[in-house]
Parts: sequence; structure tokens; C-alpha cells
Amino acid sequence: MSLRAVLFSLVTLLASLGGGQGLRAQEVVVNTVTRPPFSMPVGGQEVGFSMDLVREVARRLGWDLRINRVESFAQMLEGVERGEVTMAAANISITAGREAVMDFSQPIFESGLQIMLQAEDVSEPSLWSALMSWDLFAAIGIAFVLLLIGGMLMWLFERRAQPYFDRPLKDAWFPAFWWALNLVVNGGFEERVPRSILGRLFGVLLVVSSLFVVSVFVAKITAAMTVEAINGSVNSVNDLYGKKVGTIQGSTAAGFLDRREIDYVAFPGLGELLADFEAGKTRIVVFDAPVLKHYVSTDGAGKGVVTGNTFLTEYYGIIFPQGSGYLEPTNRALLEMKEDGTYDALYRKWFGSRS
Repeated sequence: MSLRAVLFSLVTLLASLGGGQGLRAQEVVVNTVTRPPFSMPVGGQEVGFSMDLVREVARRLGWDLRINRVESFAQMLEGVERGEVTMAAANISITAGREAVMDFSQPIFESGLQIMLQAEDVSEPSLWSALMSWDLFAAIGIAFVLLLIGGMLMWLFERRAQPYFDRPLKDAWFPAFWWALNLVVNGGFEERVPRSILGRLFGVLLVVSSLFVVSVFVAKITAAMTVEAINGSVNSVNDLYGKKVGTIQGSTAAGFLDRREIDYVAFPGLGELLADFEAGKTRIVVFDAPVLKHYVSTDGAGKGVVTGNTFLTEYYGIIFPQGSGYLEPTNRALLEMKEDGTYDALYRKWFGSRS
């Protein structure tokens, strides 16, 4: 720990031992990074759930709050770790690694990871799309040809044996095809039973082969729907293997993908990640669920779709240098806000009613 950080910790510790009165006249500097809807600049104002939260804490404790917006998440945390600022707030996940070198407040938000896809990549397998597949059209065409050939062979065998087939070639093709189609669909019928020896042998062969023809149709429809489902939307973590996935370098999402041995492209920040996504280069994003949901309902409306359930539940907190005297007053203020309904009001403002 640097000398500056040691001195900062000593000052804040002495202030906290004095009942928190020494903190009231001090300027409190909060590092943050752009992470809508938790922290973002809008019209020259610093807004977002986390910004409203720390602003209310500062109001209750009488602090003079100054928000310092930095370019990257890592830069935000480094300022706290080195003791250069009082605290940091955005969407900071509470992890063992960060807790080892800094101190977290009590949790301020329950979150998790989720998957975002290009809107055009989201599809559901349907019977209609399966019926419109080229494979099925090919199978139907081949079946029609085989039925026509079978019917014409039966006409050749039976044209002198029964009146139904006793017609010229130019008039026989559709009745012969219709006879074969009815034979396959119904599995045989009493009317127009073949009378010639060759006709009867061929009729038995058609009845048996009709079982195979029906099975082919069922298999083709099932296969078409299965292939569409496989090639369709990604719905869970298990669907990410072999796909091009994007996330932010050093994030909890990146750590999760590393543990699951899922290949991904790491971007330095959220802006770069979303720009690549909007350009259509990154097709799948894995990141914090509330950040992705906010994006698809605002700037990303019509561009991205959040899919699947939230996974890897995590909690956000406000982070302080180790030994900071600002930690306990902040925790007390947060507890008061949860008890008097202020926290719930801020939550509803940014996220709506809790499900």
C-alpha cells in the first residue's frame, strides 16, 4: 500500500472514531464509470441508480459529494485501491479478489449474467418453417414421382383385368396416380383389388413400401425442425460453445466464461463492446443482466434481444480503500434507506417493480 493510501486510511479512521462528525465537512470523491442504468452522464448531469444511491448517502451524512467519471472499469477500481478517492460506485460485483485488496459496503443490488443476441438471430422452430424447407419439398417431389410410376405400372398390369384401369395411356396417368396414393394413405382398400398375378404381387409390394414412405415424411419433418432448433437462437450457457461471444475484459462475465472454457473476445469497455455488436461483428454478448436489459430497451431497441434465464447470481456493492472510515457510516445510511423505503423508491425509479 502506498504512503498516500496509508495517510488516507489514517485520516478516515480517526474521523470515524470521532463519531463521524469529522467526515461532514470533507469532500467525498466517488470514482465511477459509464454503465447504464447504474451510472451515466445525461445532459451534463451524473445520473443512474448507483449515482442516486451514493448521492442520498452523502445527503444523509452531510458529505460534499464529487463524482469523478473515468474511462474504464479497471481505472475506477485502481483509484480506490491506491487510496486516491474515497469510494467507487457503478455495477461493481462483490468478489473475493476485490475484497482482498479493498472493502465493500453491504450489497446494494442483486444481479447476474445474461445473454444478448442480435435481434435478427432470434428465431423459434415452427412447423410452418419446417414444412417450407427444401429438403421436405424434395422428399414430397420424389414421393409423387414414385407414386406416379407405381400407379402406371399397376395400369400396365391391370388394364385388361378390370374396368378402372381400362383406359388409354393419355387418360390413365391421374387415375393410376390416385389409386397408388390411396393405397399408400389407407394401407390398401377392398375396391379395385388387383386381379392379375403381377398386379397382386405389385400391390402387396406397394402396401409394404407405403410404411416406409410415411416414415420418411415423418422423419423429414422432424429432422427439419430439429436442424432449425439447433441452428436457431442461443438459449443457455451450453449453447455458447463454438460461437463467437463478446464480453468485457476483467469482468465477472469474463471470469465465468474462462471457468467454463468458452472462447470469447474481450473488449476494453462497454462502449467498444456495444459498438462492435451494433456493427454486427459480435453476434452474442454475455454480461451483467441489468445493463443488457437497459440497453435493449433504450439505444439497442430492435438491435439486440436478451434471452434465457439469469445465471451466476452476484451482488453489487460500493467499494472503499481498505480500512476506510467511510465504510461504516455508509452501511448505516444504506440500512436506514432500506428500512424507510428510500431504497425501494430508487429501485422502482430505475428498474420498475420487483418481480
